[in-house]
Amino acid sequence: MILLALTGLGLVAMVSLAALRAWLGWLDIRRLEIAAGSGATPGLDRGDLAALRERVKRLEAIAAGVEA
Repeated sequence: MILLALTGLGLVAMVSLAALRAWLGWLDIRRLEIAAGSGATPGLDRGDLAALRERVKRLEAIAAGVEA
């Protein structure tokens, strides 16, 4: 019974960490979009922003188990 509880806790922890990483990636994208809109780009152009978006999408797909 304890093994089952620990396994469940481990799965919840793994899913929580994956969701946290996805959330932080999304926040980074939003920060870059806001900075790009205000004219204070931190060294990134639209091409770099698009590449970052694609990278985050690929990472989310891998985390969800639907790697293409």
